[in-house]
Amino acid sequence: MNKQPAFDPNRLAALLADQDGKSLPPVDKWNPPFCGDIDMRIARDGQWYYMGSPIGRKAMVRLFSSVLKREGDDYFLVTPVEKVGIQVDVAPFFAVEMFTRDQGDERQILFRTNVDDVIVLGPDHPLRVEQDGRRGEPVPLIRVRGNLDALIVRSVFYDLVEMATERHIDGRPVLGVTSCGVFYALGSPDDADG
Repeated sequence: MNKQPAFDPNRLAALLADQDGKSLPPVDKWNPPFCGDIDMRIARDGQWYYMGSPIGRKAMVRLFSSVLKREGDDYFLVTPVEKVGIQVDVAPFFAVEMFTRDQGDERQILFRTNVDDVIVLGPDHPLRVEQDGRRGEPVPLIRVRGNLDALIVRSVFYDLVEMATERHIDGRPVLGVTSCGVFYALGSPDDADG
């Protein structure tokens, strides 16, 4: 049973229209002095916390995410005049919904993040699957912007696996998906069986 998520052009058009014309602050050009760490954390499940309490307003999370910057393995909220460190458990964004449009070599796979950014899986937004050594499970990540990634939530990753086809790379079978003409490996067929 190869169930492919339905393409809802109206839903996708609304998301893209909402995103169109919005620009993000140029955080990559800002290099203010470090002012210390604050008690803010993005948990593995995508919940943002400040001083141990969940940030419940999506608009606040969206605002904070727009001034997020990563340097090495460290994450910061930055303005032109200050930079403060925050904790990120896995990734600062979460790919919570997936759309596909077109078929075959022309197919595009699009993701909506938890802050309603829409990104197209392709050369500018590649996908990689790391392994969580402690949990022994895949950690699928897609590049959102700069060097910031989104963790693809489990249900969306299962949808990707349902769409996967097998190819041989370096003599080994690999399951993956194609978007914008590029094949992205998800894992080996043996991984899907267990």
